[in-house]
Amino acid sequence: MLYQLPNGKVVHLSIEEYLELTDLDIQFLMSIDYGEHILDPFTGSAVEKNTREKYIDTDFLPLEDYDLNDIPSDDLPFDDIIDLEDPMDN
Repeated sequence: MLYQLPNGKVVHLSIEEYLELTDLDIQFLMSIDYGEHILDPFTGSAVEKNTREKYIDTDFLPLEDYDLNDIPSDDLPFDDIIDLEDPMDN
C-alpha cells in the first residue's frame, strides 16, 4: 500500500508495517528524506495495469468450433459387450 508522509513523500508499506507504524517511525522516515514524490494519483492502481482475465464461455460457441471426433461416445458396439451373467458362453 502507498502511505503519504506529512512532508508529501510517499512510501510503499505492507499492511503489517502500516499497522506497526508509530509516530517515531514517521519522524524517522521524514528525517532521512525517505520516499518519493508521486504526481500521478493512479500510480500502482488497477487502472494503470489495465489487464483482463480471458474467459471463453464454451456453452455458446457454434457447433462448427467443436471437433466431433474427440467427443467420447456412450454407445458401444455390440461386439464389445460382454455377457456378465454367464461369462462361459463367450
